[in-house]
Amino acid sequence: MVDVDAYLRRIGAERPERADLKTLTHLQERHLRSVPFETIDFNLGVPVKMGEEVLEKIVDRRRGGGCYELNTAFAVLLRSLGFTVDLLPARTLHNGKEPLLGVHGGHMMLRVTIEGEPWLVDVGFRWASRGPLRLRDREPQKDDNGEYRIVDGDHGDVAIVHDGVPRIRLETRERDVEDFVPTLWWYCTSPDSPVTGGSVWASIVTADGRVSLLDRTLSRTEDGRQVREVLDDDAFPAACRRWFGIELDRLPHLPPMPADGA
Repeated sequence: MVDVDAYLRRIGAERPERADLKTLTHLQERHLRSVPFETIDFNLGVPVKMGEEVLEKIVDRRRGGGCYELNTAFAVLLRSLGFTVDLLPARTLHNGKEPLLGVHGGHMMLRVTIEGEPWLVDVGFRWASRGPLRLRDREPQKDDNGEYRIVDGDHGDVAIVHDGVPRIRLETRERDVEDFVPTLWWYCTSPDSPVTGGSVWASIVTADGRVSLLDRTLSRTEDGRQVREVLDDDAFPAACRRWFGIELDRLPHLPPMPADGA
């Protein structure tokens, strides 16, 4: 049984009257501002779940999660509110600096259909739009996170281009949550996985832009300037609590502090 009201309280939203685009846009914005992307459980070897099984973590324990966790949880909320939602597999193409071909099906997005119009939604990716993208539109779409274009590819796939950089290749045939289980297992167990061992990521949208954590390095926008700090073992849990609302009972596996402390 999904406690919709508890989930809405978690993201600071009231129960909507209608399952329309305005509601979807508001819920997506509130989710991005309230629930961080974070990979701490992958790092610690804690079992990672999807769909209704991850709600205890996100809603009750007020944690975040990876793209599979966040997007399947958001899909549960949207469906409970009357939206039509499909899970779509994707793969990352670029990190903004160099080509980065992510694992096949290693990302997930949502297709939300409202009055016959499909919209793309993603609450689990740093370069995702802050609001829904019109899937059928091939013109530039302006967003608080930049400019997006959807470009047709082979076999019905589309590429999502953000500020001129191809970020995602998306398949448009819906999948069941079980279809993502093998890749989730790979993320949790493979030595080649980017989110196990000595790597930790976290990120959340703020009023000023975004706060991001990569291993020991915390970056944020403050008064229009970028602030960067390196966290020692004492500062790390305090930063997780302050910026991401994450209470840690143990430290994840982190690389050593730099010799110069910065």
